[in-house]
Parts: sequence; structure tokens; C-alpha cells
Amino acid sequence: MRTWYTVDSDDFRHLPQYQGHPTRSKKQTLHSNTELSAEFLLGVEGFRSWMGRHDHAVTLFLISDLLDNDGFRSLFDGLLNTFGERLTVGCHGHSHRSWSAWGEDVEGFSAMLTTSTALLQQSAGSSFRPFFRAPNGYIAPWMAQVLAEHGYTVDSSVNPSWLVRYKTGGSSWKSVNSAMVQAGMVERPWKTRFGLPVTGPALFRFPLSLIAKRAWTAAPLPLKQDEVFEVSNHRTNLVTLYCHILDFAKEAGAWTPPEA
Repeated sequence: MRTWYTVDSDDFRHLPQYQGHPTRSKKQTLHSNTELSAEFLLGVEGFRSWMGRHDHAVTLFLISDLLDNDGFRSLFDGLLNTFGERLTVGCHGHSHRSWSAWGEDVEGFSAMLTTSTALLQQSAGSSFRPFFRAPNGYIAPWMAQVLAEHGYTVDSSVNPSWLVRYKTGGSSWKSVNSAMVQAGMVERPWKTRFGLPVTGPALFRFPLSLIAKRAWTAAPLPLKQDEVFEVSNHRTNLVTLYCHILDFAKEAGAWTPPEA
């Protein structure tokens, strides 16, 4: 058993309260469609600092519309140059749309994957991996075959907790997992404890934060650079943990994920 560390690249403008969700997107963001927030920029530097203090393999699930920003492209290139293939890159959508919240849209989802995959392959080069994480964790069974048709081999969108089962588009986490397997993909669900989330926002929401910290500090040894291929190996048991770039801006840029 090993641990796969992953990080999502959401800036504030990507959050469902601002865009991408049919009912939750009600607030007006202070930032344009391409502007980076000060917190995001601080988070990138915090992430860079954390990466420099360990030798774990980490996958960054990148929202590809960030590549429209010249400043971000420069920062992204710097991360790849510094950490090489220890930092792999997966797809987190193009604009962070909560796909399963809108109902089945095979054509739209496929078009997004065409755009996002091409941008990521061009920008990340050999660091790109055919790994997908659904924006906001909104994943439904109908999305599995579309992902497979676009060459994706791993999905890491399932948060198998009853608290967020509504994100499956009226289905269930079991059905999503089954659809991924039937499509020939490997599903890497997020770590839970006692049926409760311990990753992402759960790291900071009391009392989930107490459970989350214990789960992270008790996690098995992390994958190393030459072991990233194990993510695609369905025979390998992995604990999947994730946080956000914005998290690294907390505590004035000093926050790091809990570790043993």
C-alpha cells in the first residue's frame, strides 16, 4: 500500500459558487476569466516550497484555462523545469464546469476533453499523464466511456462518502466505479475515514479536519518519481490524497499537508 499525493489547481474564479454549477453559481467573482488571484499566486509559491522539501511524486490536476494567462504559463514552466517528471500533470477540465450537475452531455464533455487534453499535452509535454479528475468531484457513469475514448486510463473523481453522493448525477459512487471499470479505466477514489471525507475542503472544516489530519498522518509511504506508473496499475493498492493550490496560501503561505 502506497500514497498518491495529488493537488488541484482551482483559483477562486473556478469555484462552483462563482461559475460552472446550475444552482450554486450565484456570486460575482472579483477576478476576470484569466486573472490570477493574489492568494493563488501565493499558493503556487507555497506549493513550490513544499515540493522542494520532499521527494514524493505528485500529480497536479490542472484546469487548462489557466494556460490562457501568460504569468501562469511562466510559473507552470518553472515548476516543470524544477521538479521534472516527479511532478506529473493530469486533466481537471478546461473551465471547471460541474459536469454531472447539468445532466448528460456527451457531446459537450467530449469537446471539452479535446480542447483541454491538447492544451495540457502541448504545455506539459512528457509530464502529462492520461489521468482525469472531475471538476468539483461532479462525476457520473455516462462520463466514463467518453474519458476512455479520449485515451484516459485513470479517473480520480470518486469521493465515496454519503455526504457528497449527490455529485453523481442521480446515480451512486458504486455505479460510477463500475462504469469506469467497464470502460477499461482504473478508478482511484479519494481516501475517506468512517465514511467521511478527509481530503480537499475536509482538511479545514471542523470536526472533519480532526479526522482528516489523522488520516493524512497515518497514510502509507508516498510514491516516488519512478513509481508513478503504479497509478495506472489496477493491481496496486493506493491511498489517494488531495489538496488545493489555494490551500498552500493559508497561514501566510506556510501551510503544508499533514504528514507522519
